[in-house]
Amino acid sequence: MNQYLLSVYDAEGNNAPSTPEEMQAFMGRVIALEEEMDRAGVFEFGGALHGPDAATVVRGGTGLEKVTTDGPFVETKEHIGGLYIINAEDLDAALAWAEKVVEAINHDIEVRPFRATGRVQADH
Repeated sequence: MNQYLLSVYDAEGNNAPSTPEEMQAFMGRVIALEEEMDRAGVFEFGGALHGPDAATVVRGGTGLEKVTTDGPFVETKEHIGGLYIINAEDLDAALAWAEKVVEAINHDIEVRPFRATGRVQADH
C-alpha cells in the first residue's frame, strides 16, 4: 500500500453551509465518507484546518535568522482547508477516493503520493 495526501482546497466565500440544517447534512456526508474509508481500510487521518488568518509562517534556513510572521505563506484566494491521509494500492485508487471526497464536501481535492522515508516504511 502507498500513502496519499488528499488536500482539501477552500476559498473565501465558498459555498460553506450557512444554516444548521445545511451543516447537519454536510457533517452527515463527511461522517459517512470517513466511515466508508475506515471500513475499506484506507483511512489513516483526516481533519479540517482553521482559516489562513490563524497561520504562522517560519522562514529561514541553515545559518539564517529564523523569522516568524502571522498569516498565510502566500496571498491567495484558495487555501488548504483540510486533509486526509489514506492508504491506497495506487494513484487510480487514491483518485477514486478523492472523487468521493469531492462529492461529499463539494471542494477541490489535490492528490499527492508520499515519498517513502525510513519512518513511513517502518510503520507500514
